[in-house]
Amino acid sequence: MTDNQRPTRTPTARTAADSALVRPAPHPVFCTIVPPHVLDHLSHLDDPVLSVPARRTLERDARERTRRLSAVAATRAAAPPATRRAEGAEATPQRTIYDAETREELPGVKVRAEGSDPGGDASVNRAYAGLGATFELFLKSFGRDSIDGRGLPLNATVHYGKEYANAFWDGEQMVFGDGDGEVFLDFTLPVDVIGHELAHGVTQYTANLVYRGQPGALNESVSDVFGSLLKQYTLGQNAEDADWLIGADVLGPRVEGKALRSMKEPGTAYDDDVLGKDPQPGSMADYVETDQDNGGVHINSGIPNRAFYLVATALRGKAWERAGQIWYDVLTGGELSAQADFAAFAALTAKAAEERFGRGEEREAVLKAWSEVGVGANS
Repeated sequence: MTDNQRPTRTPTARTAADSALVRPAPHPVFCTIVPPHVLDHLSHLDDPVLSVPARRTLERDARERTRRLSAVAATRAAAPPATRRAEGAEATPQRTIYDAETREELPGVKVRAEGSDPGGDASVNRAYAGLGATFELFLKSFGRDSIDGRGLPLNATVHYGKEYANAFWDGEQMVFGDGDGEVFLDFTLPVDVIGHELAHGVTQYTANLVYRGQPGALNESVSDVFGSLLKQYTLGQNAEDADWLIGADVLGPRVEGKALRSMKEPGTAYDDDVLGKDPQPGSMADYVETDQDNGGVHINSGIPNRAFYLVATALRGKAWERAGQIWYDVLTGGELSAQADFAAFAALTAKAAEERFGRGEEREAVLKAWSEVGVGANS
């Protein structure tokens, strides 16, 4: 650690920045890993084997999104607060996995609790391991005790719905579908999907980015960043060795594409008759103006995604140690507005890089990356 670096906060430390994170009304949003535009494309295909599961998934997602908007406030007001870790207690994960048994009721039947041995259901075991790996990444790399910073229990449901082709964070827990076996496989397979969705929870408890337009695209991008970092962390990869793909392991045999998204080359993850063409831009010159998908949150996230990739690969080594630390500092530092656009986020990354590492290569990498994607980041 250099003289210019700030010490990593321990899970029990409380700073002024931490206090700023306690915002009065975090808005839990319904966030899916497969974008609506992908499912919409699939739903219009002539082959019912592909279109019917996509159509059902879109309908389920719409119902769940509406249910969250109408019920979450009343539910949270009526329910007792979730159990948090006692002050000074050791930070360890508290995981519970449920099985929906292809129904759509949550959370389902409890099938594995913290500390219990693996069973015969691979989806249950992968969900359990993925929650644990995410907890470990945030704790060991960023000093964060679970997604809320205070030991929030981590719950997940597997086998949700019949051929449900998505995974989501609903503001309280993770939910995984089994896929249709043709376009999408079991959503517990890619660990980056687990990290992505849980990172929505981290954003919910910190910057609370509004899920629309540029702040919504930042919300999605931050989740891609930490999802990718989780995959690299579990594989022990350096930034230059990673594939920078999101959801590569979830694509089924009918798909020719590489993944759901590419942080390295937005717009190149897929281009085939089944999924269509990846619409993500990699710079502001190609920014997409749309009313769909909450203003293109899954589309324009390619711009900050590529900025992070450029920073991480310029700095080389373990991406979570410097590039990831800068992004985490911005997310949790208390200065990021819930309505922040790309330029505001970029400026804060430059500031965070200087505060933690000084006016050295980290700050220069940040400024160069944002400039390359057409976003000003003067700090």
